[in-house]
Amino acid sequence: MLASQGREIFLSDRTNFLREEDSTALFERDAFAYQAAKRLAILDAEHDGLVFGRIDLSDDDPRHIGRIGVRDAEYEPLVIDWRAPAAEPFYRATPTAPMSVIRRRVLRCREDRVIGIEDDLLDSSTDTALPIFGEGALMAALTRARGRTMRDIVATIQGEQDEAIRAPYQGVTMIGGGPGTGKTVVALHRAAYLLYTNRARLEKGGVLVVGPSGVFMNYIERVLPSLGEDSVTLKAIGAVASDVLGFTSERVDGATAATVKGSLAMLPVLRRLVRLPLVTPDGGLRVRVTVKGEVLTLGEQDLVRIRDQVLANTRLNRGRRQATDLVVSALVRRFPDDIPIEPQELQDRVREHPSLAVFMNDWWPSLTATQVLARLADPAVVARVGRSLPQAQRDALTSSYSWLQGEDPDHTTQWTVADVALLDELVAVIGMPVEDKDPDVDVFLEGGDVAEVVTTADLLRREKVVDPDDDPQITFAHILVDEGQDVTPMQWRMLRRRGPQSSWTIVGDPAQSSYPYPEETRQALDELIGRAPNRSFTLSTNYRSPAEVFDFAARMITRVHPDADLPRAVRSTGIEPKLQSTTAAGLHDALRAELLDLAAKVGGTIGVICPRRGCATCSSS
Repeated sequence: MLASQGREIFLSDRTNFLREEDSTALFERDAFAYQAAKRLAILDAEHDGLVFGRIDLSDDDPRHIGRIGVRDAEYEPLVIDWRAPAAEPFYRATPTAPMSVIRRRVLRCREDRVIGIEDDLLDSSTDTALPIFGEGALMAALTRARGRTMRDIVATIQGEQDEAIRAPYQGVTMIGGGPGTGKTVVALHRAAYLLYTNRARLEKGGVLVVGPSGVFMNYIERVLPSLGEDSVTLKAIGAVASDVLGFTSERVDGATAATVKGSLAMLPVLRRLVRLPLVTPDGGLRVRVTVKGEVLTLGEQDLVRIRDQVLANTRLNRGRRQATDLVVSALVRRFPDDIPIEPQELQDRVREHPSLAVFMNDWWPSLTATQVLARLADPAVVARVGRSLPQAQRDALTSSYSWLQGEDPDHTTQWTVADVALLDELVAVIGMPVEDKDPDVDVFLEGGDVAEVVTTADLLRREKVVDPDDDPQITFAHILVDEGQDVTPMQWRMLRRRGPQSSWTIVGDPAQSSYPYPEETRQALDELIGRAPNRSFTLSTNYRSPAEVFDFAARMITRVHPDADLPRAVRSTGIEPKLQSTTAAGLHDALRAELLDLAAKVGGTIGVICPRRGCATCSSS
């Protein structure tokens, strides 16, 4: 509507003619209308709980803290964005260091109504008549039941968490801490804070948030929009390589197979796999052509040397032309000197010989990463390329691909999360598959399509021409990895390819790691960090688990991880954990009795944890 009104204003008497001198004003009006509509949409989206806090200061006017900043008609701040420096005292002020804050107030709202007020008196030495309500914002938040998706707890972030959130973006920021210390919340709020303070860089380059599973990503997906940010890409670890593979995975391998697939020991295995030709006849690999009755032959040793020479500097799918040239040159050198023939004619005859084309199609085809990895289903192939692996790991590797029997590796959804990192590694080694084309035309267009005939006009119409030797994956300016303790070394390599020049936030607790070789993980992280500036934060307070439960868990943790950095639990239920036993037949009744007893003592949700394969008794309850 505004655009059409603007057009009417700036039309001349000739209704189909727009005065050139007025075009700038028309553009500015349309831009203003767009920005105004965008701002209204943001305010509408953040209307529910727009303001969640207030700080009363001894040396300044009160400040209202909210998800986004709002100004009045005179451009005076009504609401301060929680990421702004002026909002820092809301999170960092404590009774021992009040930062001029007398009272911190947290507002709980539903739609446009305030349904709860929680106050903290931080400076009791100040003579003030400010009323104090509630039991304190943090403890009030802890006593409320958790929902199916993570709640926005921006209002209850504490000092040590806020310090990690507001750390500089450059280099690598490591955030550690035991269970329940709010690592995930801190990570997500850090992503929102970095976008706010470095928007030009990060919004253009993109921010990637990586979590352990699709279920986890669904749990956190509403947090960043509720913090005023929707320009972030969220991916489970099994979806990180979807930009080059075209699929995601949630399937998991057995423990042994998952461990070997995640290990750096797979690097030499994959490189040998790429160097191993697809077809190796019983009589040995060789190429034979006939020119003027002379049989020219190259044996396996010569072909292995040529293959290694090409792959030392070129990706497999980009190396066929170079490999063909080297094979042709080697065959030409086998031609007797005493038979008269022009050098160019000899070259052409060898290059155009049908048997050479057949051989090259078998020996050096364009391959996909899935076609290469699928070869590990063959025990004979694994025995050749995996000779550095223990036999148990080789058996587990082969067994994990047994499902490939009769399956097309390029059209299946059965690959596992661990396979995704291996496939991404293979893409880095072999490149993306290429189509057959005229050797004199070497233009690749965006999306991997090959232009057989390209004119100057065609190129001018294209927005982007992609170098086929460029890395195919999408990269980001900042990458945030949650539950980093469970990321395997091969997965770290996959993530590193998405951020070769990026800044990083890595969140995790080594004591909870499911990967059994911490030295390999350390090596992968050292390669990722390199010489970049880095800093570490440890969260020391457990806000989630009651002290009774955490003390019991701590005794178990220290048995296997004596140096674990255990946090301090801040809340208590008064109910000690119990270790109960029953028979299989009595499990249903015993479980029901325990649940009823517990439900009478505590509020909120009670979770029953079952084995990975599920528990029929639990589901029937």
